[in-house]
Amino acid sequence: MDIQQRIIKFVTRSNWILFGAASIAGFAIFSRGIALGILFGGVLVTVNFHLLAKTLKKALTPPHLASHNLVLAKYYLRFLISGLIIFLLIAGRIVHPVGLIIGLSIVVFSIVLATICEVKKLLFKEAV
Repeated sequence: MDIQQRIIKFVTRSNWILFGAASIAGFAIFSRGIALGILFGGVLVTVNFHLLAKTLKKALTPPHLASHNLVLAKYYLRFLISGLIIFLLIAGRIVHPVGLIIGLSIVVFSIVLATICEVKKLLFKEAV
């Protein structure tokens, strides 16, 4: 398996693991608002990540290559819907913004973790 496939597989799995761990820790440690922010932010960003991956995979797999305009339209539609959901969650005081930021950062944490693991593999592979 090449490095790109390993990273995608790692990020996909670690998204759900980090999301679960952050949600459980949020409800155990923080207030209800922060915990709900972590939960809703994590769901929102993880679902968006999977939908983006699905859109790109379908758009870039021959023989049915999609127009870049269609890919961008889907991206911006998801972006607008996500923005509306975030606005409603904060304006309705359902979540605390700090918890929401933590939840929305789960994919970033997964990508950073995947990068660290791959760099470590490359460094130790070269050292041997």
